[in-house]
Parts: sequence; structure tokens; C-alpha cells
Amino acid sequence: MSHWPLTPEDITRPAYRSLAQAIAAAISAGNLRTGDRLPTHRQLAWELDVSVQTVSRAYEELIRADLVVGEVGRGTFVNSLPPETLETPWHSTAAALPRFDLSIMTPVALPEMEQAWTESLSRMSGQLGPEIIHELRPEQIAERYADMATGWLARCGLVVGKRRVLITNGVTPAMFVALSSALIPGDIIATEGLTTHTLIQSARLLNLQLQGIACDERGMIPEALVAAAEESAGQMKAVFLMPAGAGPNPRVMDKARRDALAKAALETGLTVLESDPLGPLPARRAPPICGLVPRQGFYFTGLTKCLSPGLRLGFLVMPEGLFEHVTSRHLSTSWMATPLIAEIARDWIERGTADRILAAHRVELAARNRLAQSILGPRCEGGLHNLHRWLHLPPQMEEDTFMRRAMEQNVAVAAGAGFAVSDHRPAVRLCLGAGGRRDLERALRTLAKVVPEF
Repeated sequence: MSHWPLTPEDITRPAYRSLAQAIAAAISAGNLRTGDRLPTHRQLAWELDVSVQTVSRAYEELIRADLVVGEVGRGTFVNSLPPETLETPWHSTAAALPRFDLSIMTPVALPEMEQAWTESLSRMSGQLGPEIIHELRPEQIAERYADMATGWLARCGLVVGKRRVLITNGVTPAMFVALSSALIPGDIIATEGLTTHTLIQSARLLNLQLQGIACDERGMIPEALVAAAEESAGQMKAVFLMPAGAGPNPRVMDKARRDALAKAALETGLTVLESDPLGPLPARRAPPICGLVPRQGFYFTGLTKCLSPGLRLGFLVMPEGLFEHVTSRHLSTSWMATPLIAEIARDWIERGTADRILAAHRVELAARNRLAQSILGPRCEGGLHNLHRWLHLPPQMEEDTFMRRAMEQNVAVAAGAGFAVSDHRPAVRLCLGAGGRRDLERALRTLAKVVPEF
């Protein structure tokens, strides 16, 4: 495949690599020539029906292979290179170079996690009954793990009945079910100007509109939310919030601001969509906003970010009286949560393994966040138990320039543009979970040298 422009049918999984290979092939075939300008991240994402994050990662690979170059204020252009250099990094000896990936938000790979998986699988291998191996009825699985789900939600600050909880295969499926249950095509969702890229992609698939609302250092401004809802003439139907430190800017919203936003939602009739991937990982946390608006709030959390990436289990809390409506949406997309994963999760929670992992994770994240703060200083925002930090760039530096310089030093970060709903200051997301602490320190010190101001 060497044609240009590309179509959505040209993209296979993993999408970022498929896209990078397709562009590299077009360059090699001469269909993209030296000096040709590539589409912007957002434009190409729209044309190919992929996320902006996918395009950003593909462009990063091409920059690393010297096939394209980013120019400040102008864009990304095909580089001038002899034919023998036209090879992508995953096919070249350069791929053997160490590369530290700070672009993916993942928990720290703790020894306690590996031990927990080994012990659970060993213990369960001879005890799995037909209710785990052969069960296909969602209602049976829901009943089997309902107590586990409500117990975990209580740790997150929500005490709810079983008929308000849906178990899913992670936070993103829970969010998708909530969006499709609460909204119809054309509806507007209020968000912070920077939000999770999974919401941006899901909104596009469901033909929903996102509108950035003004924020201050405490989060979304309630008065701005009310004003935007009133100006929308009834088209704004929901507000999406990530108040517990998992949003691109990892600020944790205080109780007073949560109360004010709940009051604003009640005043305007907006449905609250509250995403809390970290769950009980932060040791001290204000109660979820949805606890204040039980009749118009959807809350979703999960185990992937706080316990283990392989433990893909999510919990969706819905307003009272919507159980059949919401579960029908889930049936059409996922049918039910995976019983084996749910069984492992219950094993961890009941035996205290989850508590031990949470405690160890808090200790390690505190050390990593202190390390990042000491190296990158006040430009690098984040709390003690965040999985990532938000690095503000100097006004004169564009995100593409910073990313290119970082990639030249084999460090990958995530561009702020991938999370932007409205205009934003140049910034990048730095995830702290991957690799060992010594490697992380090396990567952070490398980034500190990219911009002299640090």
C-alpha cells in the first residue's frame, strides 16, 4: 500500500503503526514528495476516523525515522532523505535503542501485581466451575459479582444498590454505555477545555458535540457552565467531569467546587457524566459529584489504572430507574463483563490483595511524583498519587517541537493537542507508570534538557 491520500479502510491495528507504515510507503513510492505538508493531527484523525492520539503517535514514529520533520508554526513536512534511509524504526536497527514511553497512562508494574496474578491463576486453575467457563447469561454474571461491585464503589465514596450498577469490561466501555444511554445524536456535552481522548473519539462515533467550558485552578467554573447551558437553547444535555486527578490536567477538585458544580447541574437539568479511573488510589478524596445528583448522574470507575492493566473491569453507576434502559445498551455492544476477569478481581478484593497493591502503588507513585517535581519544577503539575503530570511548555515552544526533540532522545510523550476541545496553552502529558524508577529519572532529566528554561 503506497497510495496517497489514505482512506479509513487502509488502517489496521495497531492503528498508529499502520498509519505510519502507510505514510512511509507513500513517501518511498514518491506519492508524497520532499517538502509536502502532511495534514494536521486533527484533520487526518477526522479523515481516517481515528483518534488524534493515534495520528500523533504515527507522526512521532515518522519523525523518529527522519521521514518527516515538524517546523514551528508551519506544520509537519516530508523530509529530504536519500532512498536508503527510508526505513521506519520498527524495521531498523534504531528500534533496538532504548526508548522510554511516557505517553501511555499505565499503573506502575509492581512486583505485588505479578505475584497476585500468579497466585490467583494458580489457585483458581482447578476450581473454575461452569458458571465461569460456560455462563452466557449477563444477568447471572451481574448477580454473581454484584456485592463485589457495590463494595468497591463504597471505597470510592458511593453507596448504591445493586440495581444501579452495571459491570463492564473497563472504564471506556462504561463511558460509552453512559453516553449512548443519556444522549442522542446532536446533543452537546460540556467539558473542560482538556479532556480524555477516549471521550473525544466516542463523541465523534455517537455524533455528539463537545463544548469546552472555562476553568480556573480549581477546575470547571460553575457560573460558566450555567451560562453555556442557557446559551445553548436546550441543546446542551450533559456535563463530563474528571474531578479526581485522571484528566489531562491532573488537578483534584475540592469539595466546595464539586458541590457548586452539582448545584449547577441541578439548576440546568444537565446529566452529570463523572469519570473516575483512579478509583480509591488517591488516599484522601472528596466524595464523587454523582453522589449529590443521584437522579441525573452517571459515574464510572474501574480496576485497570489502580490495580493492574490486565484487570479490565469497570463499574457504571446509573440514575435510579434506568437499569433496563442502560443494560440494553451494554448488551448491544459488549453483552457482559468477562467472567474470568471478574472472578480474579473478586479474589483479589476478598483476600486483601487489592488493598496491598493499592498501598504499594501509593508509595511508589508518591516517590515518582516527587521525583518529577524536583526535576521539572513548578511547570510540571500533578498530585502525590497521580499516574501522570501535565508539563506546561514555554509560550514560544510548540508541542510538536518539544515532542520531536524528546523523540530524538528516545523519550515519548503525549501532546496536549490530543486532549484539547478548545484552545489551550502548549503542554504535554508525562505518564509516570512505565519502567523502573531509575529509568524514569533518566527520562525526566532528558526532558529537562530539551527546554533550557527548565
